[in-house]
Amino acid sequence: MSHPDLEGKVAIVTGSGRGIGRGIALRYGKEKMKVVVASRTQSTVDSVVKEIEDLGGTALGVTCDVGYQDQIQAMVEKTVEAFGAVNVLVNNAQGFGTAENPAPTPVLTPLEDFGYDQWEYTFRTGASASLWAMQAVFPYMKEAGGGSIINFGSRWGLYGMEGATAYNATKEAIRGLTRTAAREWGQYNINVNVINPTLQSGASAAYYKDKPELAEKSIQSIPLRRFGDPEQDGGGVAAFLASKDSSFLTGMTFQVDGGKAMYAM
Repeated sequence: MSHPDLEGKVAIVTGSGRGIGRGIALRYGKEKMKVVVASRTQSTVDSVVKEIEDLGGTALGVTCDVGYQDQIQAMVEKTVEAFGAVNVLVNNAQGFGTAENPAPTPVLTPLEDFGYDQWEYTFRTGASASLWAMQAVFPYMKEAGGGSIINFGSRWGLYGMEGATAYNATKEAIRGLTRTAAREWGQYNINVNVINPTLQSGASAAYYKDKPELAEKSIQSIPLRRFGDPEQDGGGVAAFLASKDSSFLTGMTFQVDGGKAMYAM
């Protein structure tokens, strides 16, 4: 399903150099939106920008480490300078591990042994980064008469996945932040929602590569018996949440997970 009203809208997608963010950026490109591809690595940013342009879309690449508020502010300013507005913000980026030793996925550690360095970095690149980006785009959305913000939570936070103390907490903090913004900013026609995904990102594919039995067990726990596709499934919901079709939805969490949320972990 396409959304003609999205054509020409300006969207920032953080963490879009790969995985879920890339899928959403590509879907937005196909919807003829002007896409800001934001990620830490120049090479992956350039690659996704080229993919969008090869599809006939419009994209701007911005290197940004969401762990630093000044870089987030600069990302938004570059967006407005290039395109004159920011209509959609997707807060997809999330760091794992520590600032000194980043990891591709949460480093599972018992609660009693959980270090502050991992807690601080996970929160800084998660809940804090989401807040900073939301605050940075707010004046532009308010002036334009509205906008859409899509944040990312996790079913791990819903269920309290063992060993993922900081990740669970930051994802639930993001959901609380989302509901607060939805209540405060609804008067400005800004809708704010959350996606809790079960999508086959590059990181999850790498995690399951040498764990076929675990992968199969995970798939069997999904009623639709497959992982979601970042562009088709994740991007489809992200396009809907950016479109006028979702203009009366705010403060909600969308379980884009093939029904997995109906089960405990």
